[in-house]
Amino acid sequence: MHGPVGRSHTPPPERPAGWPLPGLAAPAQAALGGAATRLRGIVRRLPPQPPSLVAALLLDRVLLPRLAGSQRRSLAGRVVELEVVEAGLRVRLVLGERGFAAAGPGRPPVLVVRATARALWRLVRGEDDADRLFFDRELVMEGDTEFGLELKNALDAIGPLWR
Repeated sequence: MHGPVGRSHTPPPERPAGWPLPGLAAPAQAALGGAATRLRGIVRRLPPQPPSLVAALLLDRVLLPRLAGSQRRSLAGRVVELEVVEAGLRVRLVLGERGFAAAGPGRPPVLVVRATARALWRLVRGEDDADRLFFDRELVMEGDTEFGLELKNALDAIGPLWR
């Protein structure tokens, strides 16, 4: 036997994207990784309505004024869920007549988009292309792919949302 008797080895917790962090000692990496995993589990169980409301208000100011009427009509009425994977944070949004709103729990999303915070930030700033993020597996879309393509094309036509 090579290890202590009676001890079982448990695998290290799953690490968020971007680990290990450069310049951070291994014990600190392990401590932060475990805390991040536990925090992500807690955040993932929280209801998505509060962050969805904040996201809807932000999109009403940043995105809605830049959407053409035809784009609004083609994107309206369908629920999109966006997840920031390393945080476990989810927002569920729907575009209605008056703008974006938090989607209620009884409405399933037609499209789920998952990405790291870094990938999303680079996307909204126009520093990265959605196609590249998708093919590099930094952004994952599940559900109605035709609607996902409509959404992507509308966002591409607008350009960066944040500078």
